[in-house]
Amino acid sequence: MPLSTQSQADDEQYVLVASLDNARNLSNLLKAITFKDHAIFSATPNGLKVTVEESKCLQANAFIQAEIFQEFTIREDSVGFQVNLTVLLDCLSIFGGSTVPGVSTALRMCYRGYGYPLTLFLEEGGVVTVCKINTQEPEEPVDFEFCSTNVTNKVILQSESLKEAFSELDMTSEVLQITMSPSQPYFRLSTFGNSGNAHYDYPKDSDMMELFRCDKTQTNRYKMSLLKPSTKALALSCKVSVRTDSRGFLSLQYLVRNDDGQICFVEYFCCPDEEVEEE
Repeated sequence: MPLSTQSQADDEQYVLVASLDNARNLSNLLKAITFKDHAIFSATPNGLKVTVEESKCLQANAFIQAEIFQEFTIREDSVGFQVNLTVLLDCLSIFGGSTVPGVSTALRMCYRGYGYPLTLFLEEGGVVTVCKINTQEPEEPVDFEFCSTNVTNKVILQSESLKEAFSELDMTSEVLQITMSPSQPYFRLSTFGNSGNAHYDYPKDSDMMELFRCDKTQTNRYKMSLLKPSTKALALSCKVSVRTDSRGFLSLQYLVRNDDGQICFVEYFCCPDEEVEEE
């Protein structure tokens, strides 16, 4: 790959260098969290985390492990910057985002540090394009304090079954109500839209349910406008983990296989809309 022939001296000026033989493995994940213009990039030796937020009510994170990259070099304990996500995605698809088998755009992403642009070297069919995107100092992402010790209920579903539910529920509803319970209805999604109330129930022994662990009955409502961006991640994923904690905060963790069959994760955190009295 021509991009790998850059001299070592060039590399030493960068605090972060990440290369992919197929840029779609990054762009597809970024599309799954694109609902605001700006994204916070946080790199550690473990890999790359990209965060997008909406008014402290919704946060999306895409995780790309270091092993996914053909090259991942970081010269500091952590590297962080903020970029315009729309511009970045436009650059990543500069060759048209070809889906022709055997044709892919190679990517080499380099960052020199605070105040410097994010430099992308993109190569397809021997043609190399260089893009430089201005970076800003990253804002501190909101800490939703969602920790596994406070998780009260958790289910893991095949993504197909959740896609089916979303296609049947009334999306004119302002909220999605999620009920999780050790007893019936076990796991229920409810909407309250123009055409009336609708419920979608999952038996806990359903083939679509890989794990069902509910400690107590919880009913919470979440603004549909906040959940809609997560359907982009759902469309890409093969499994989804739905968790709620003792405060009613929601975590949707999507397992996504990239074009090369490698596993990445996209996670959405959403705060509850209002308290719902348990029936």
